[in-house]
Amino acid sequence: MTNSNYKLTKQDFKQINRRSLFTFQLGWNYERMQNTSYLYIMLPQIRKIYGDNTDELKQVMKNETQFFNTSNFFNTIITGTDLAIQEKEGIKSLETVSGLKVGLMGSFAAIGDSIFAALIPAIFGAIAANMAVAGNPTGVFLWVAVNIGIMYFRWRQLEFAYKEGVNLVTRMQAKLSALTDAATLLGVFMVGALVATMINIKIGTVIHLGDLNVVLQDKIDMILPKLVPAAIVGLVYWMLGRKNMTATRAIFIVLFVSIALSALGVIAKG
Repeated sequence: MTNSNYKLTKQDFKQINRRSLFTFQLGWNYERMQNTSYLYIMLPQIRKIYGDNTDELKQVMKNETQFFNTSNFFNTIITGTDLAIQEKEGIKSLETVSGLKVGLMGSFAAIGDSIFAALIPAIFGAIAANMAVAGNPTGVFLWVAVNIGIMYFRWRQLEFAYKEGVNLVTRMQAKLSALTDAATLLGVFMVGALVATMINIKIGTVIHLGDLNVVLQDKIDMILPKLVPAAIVGLVYWMLGRKNMTATRAIFIVLFVSIALSALGVIAKG
């Protein structure tokens, strides 16, 4: 029989969060992606709600292992809302839960990955890297603090989503598209800034015209500063779009070509 009187406790939230932080991607597969991981992080709680070895538990487990894929940084918002609905409605809520997961996982994937997997690492990673290049160890502590803050955010969102339930989804739905677009735009802006600040490649070729020495890099800078780094990034993006080209292969191509051009004097060493 369904244990409909069970209410999640602080210990339940801690257990879900630990599993989410450390094991959520361990069950990833090409067929249904995060489905088994999603079930794993909430399995102890649905066992308490429906009881062990019950037909309801088997039905719920089957329902929770449908295709699922979203951002690691927002997955427990869906989990918390899911558990809140099931705790209240029991086995009757499975269709609602399935619709909730399908409707939210795409939006949260775009928002979470744009902000926490791209935007924040780009901004604070660039700051920390610049500090490291300048010999300032504060960048290490900044990077650690940012990641601790992200983990704290992930830890707190579960209980918040559980308490808010469906109301959270209703209030946030209208803002998801705008937030996704804003995060994507800011992420693209930061990528452009990183190209200009972190990729420091200069053309070392000097053209000799009689007594006149023409530094090619100076002439390129007169046309457009940082044109060479931008062109290299564009070339790498083009390579990654080609068939049978992987990121690892592109890295080695860039590495070997850079060494060869540096040896020939085309790229400046200093």
